[in-house]
Amino acid sequence: MQNPKIHKKILFNQNIAPSQILKALAGFPHAVYLQNSGQPLIAFLADEYFVLISQQLTHYSKTGLQAYAAEEAEHLPELGSGLPAGNCSGRFQGGFVGFISYDYGASQQISLQQKNQPSLFLGRFSTYLEWTEAGWMLHCPAEDFAEIEALLRSSMQNLNHAESFRLIAPCTARWPKAQYAAAFQQVQEYIKAGDCYQINLTQEFCAPAHGALLDTAEQFWRLTDAPYSGYLRIDDFELLSCSPELFIDFEAERKIVTKPIKGTMPRFSDPVSDEQSKRALQQSEKDQAENVMIVDLLRNDLSVYAETGSVKTPKLFAIESFNQVHHMVSEVTATLKDDVNPFEMLLSALPGGSITGAPKIRAMQIIDELEGAPRGAYCGSMGYFNHDGTGSWNILIRSIQKYQDEVSLWAGGGITIASDCDAEYQECFDKVSAMLNLLNTWRQPED
Repeated sequence: MQNPKIHKKILFNQNIAPSQILKALAGFPHAVYLQNSGQPLIAFLADEYFVLISQQLTHYSKTGLQAYAAEEAEHLPELGSGLPAGNCSGRFQGGFVGFISYDYGASQQISLQQKNQPSLFLGRFSTYLEWTEAGWMLHCPAEDFAEIEALLRSSMQNLNHAESFRLIAPCTARWPKAQYAAAFQQVQEYIKAGDCYQINLTQEFCAPAHGALLDTAEQFWRLTDAPYSGYLRIDDFELLSCSPELFIDFEAERKIVTKPIKGTMPRFSDPVSDEQSKRALQQSEKDQAENVMIVDLLRNDLSVYAETGSVKTPKLFAIESFNQVHHMVSEVTATLKDDVNPFEMLLSALPGGSITGAPKIRAMQIIDELEGAPRGAYCGSMGYFNHDGTGSWNILIRSIQKYQDEVSLWAGGGITIASDCDAEYQECFDKVSAMLNLLNTWRQPED
């Protein structure tokens, strides 16, 4: 589908934080922000959108500036066929933006529990704000431009800066350590029995909460400084991403890139200790073994859709350092076959191998059995597609989800036969403790 005639105009200063604009959009039906590895965008007032909740897909078609008509839908939208080679900008230029949950991705391959909240949002957007060096630029259909510009300026001028978000109780682990240890031991038994080689075992941290999770966003983004962070709101569901992990970049000339993370060590304020931690990860045979298992899994996944001989591994066991942790990151590239639709490829490739295990289908079955609660959006993906098939999608780790009055975040790691239970349990906290501590500063004071 071709975009309508689009007008562009700088509306806001470049120093205005994304969270301020998102707060100004609080009265709008939905909003999505993607940090997009240094090229931020905020999409709103979709031309149409799809929401999946409780296995019911609903299509919303635009009937007015902020009005939509809803009807049941049988299929997700089609990205299109006969796609061109793709632009080289690496930027969103109008198309689809949204998220796909772990629950939805896994449900395409196995039967599993699903969280009672939206499990997919996908909107087709021609209206969005793009961050540029000159400021936030509005892209909008020409016929709606004046009205949307006036609405945005009014919303920013009348912005309510009061914060409403509060935890009713501390956000704590749903599992005591003994329960984690029991699940860990069961994974070891499955590995010994030959069911699997690796399982990404994760645990949930949850709390009751009131108000808008968006209130916390700017502090979380500053804390993590993650390249694939973002935010999505639809009705009473909010998703706050602080993700460091790319799932798939869909680049020009049908090139695809995936960068699985496997292997984690904590950061330290002392430079000597920090360098020792980084070097320990770099030299860890266990982490290299985990990483290469997932690289092999992803190479196999991509080969189904890739031109013969195009699957390459240009980076193996590279160390990338983030605010709280060092990660071991590899890179796999390929070229999509001419008859492969990028959107269909994304849906069939989810969930990502780095957050399931190997072999993938049996790993997802074991995860559903042992974790005891559905993951929801966690370990799903958030991103965009241009109409030409280029785009970028993350892995939703280090992410917080809020539905109605419950907030949750998750953390975990890959378990192999060489794993140590205490070390794996500690790795969960290495990944999430800074976020958990920050979240708990919003604890409602007792009377």
